[in-house]
Amino acid sequence: MKFGVVPLSEARGSVLAHSVRLPDGTMRKGIVLGAAEIARLSAGNVATVVVAELDEDDVNEDVAAQRVAEALAGQGLEAGAASTGRVNFHSRTEGLLVLDASRIHAANSVHEGLTIATLLPDSIVRAGQMLATIKIIPYAVSAAALEAVLAAVRGGVSAMGVHPWRGISMGLVMTRTPDTRESVLAKMRQTVIKRLNPLKGALAGEQVVAHDEESVAGALRQQLLGPDRPDVLLVSGAAATVDRADVVPAAIVGAGGRVLHAGMPVDPGNLLVLGEIPRGGASVPVVGIPTCARSPKLNGFDFVLRRLAAGVGVSGKDIMAMGVGGLLTEIESRPMPRDQRT
Repeated sequence: MKFGVVPLSEARGSVLAHSVRLPDGTMRKGIVLGAAEIARLSAGNVATVVVAELDEDDVNEDVAAQRVAEALAGQGLEAGAASTGRVNFHSRTEGLLVLDASRIHAANSVHEGLTIATLLPDSIVRAGQMLATIKIIPYAVSAAALEAVLAAVRGGVSAMGVHPWRGISMGLVMTRTPDTRESVLAKMRQTVIKRLNPLKGALAGEQVVAHDEESVAGALRQQLLGPDRPDVLLVSGAAATVDRADVVPAAIVGAGGRVLHAGMPVDPGNLLVLGEIPRGGASVPVVGIPTCARSPKLNGFDFVLRRLAAGVGVSGKDIMAMGVGGLLTEIESRPMPRDQRT
């Protein structure tokens, strides 16, 4: 694409790059200059204009934006019509925005004029909310650059989509020691319920047992076989989990399951445990809740809970990718603050 100032006599067929004020009104940028437009500019005593002249292999901004939108579109998204090189995406439903950030980064690395901006991965979104915008900055881009962007975003699974809340049920096992106060148990119960409500989840059952491996394993087995049959099991230990051999992860193994990950690069939330226990032909996720989750403030447990509530799998690899943006606001009631200087 060529860009610059040309005599009006040579501007026919080009795209007007900047708006021009005329006695009869403003001629807006982006218009293709035909005979009528040239005559109007001439009548306004315009001698030169700034234009964009498309090469043979150039793709118009709106066409390019629409093609990128089609390649990006996934479940739960609504793409608007292309205008001025832009296509906006809105959510069709409330739920969780799931992104393949690596593919978005790859697309944005192809050409400075082809851009994709999104909300953060795993954002909670409402119906009708804008999630992303595609903007083609020049009036046209080369076909080669466009094809490279399309190759970057395409894949077996869409690079962007909204997963609606599934309305999952959760079973809660809380442990206690002889000195555990009822108020501590009540606070954890209340914060779990408050976290579930906006995610359309519900607490199906609850047990309080002693803080030892055998008691917790028994409670997990009972939850799995009971009439409520929760979709996810939560374990809140009276003491924090500091090792895979500690009570909560050991109890998951003792109940016939396995520990997928112990710890996470999110603070508060470092001491979360993720596991699973077989039931029938599937596996039920088990989350060992960090003690910081007694506070309603955002912590690593929320990151995992959102994905489970939206039916999005959580693996050890997913957890290890949560570190960027994982430094969250400190919880005032924390027994040992992370920054001793404050």
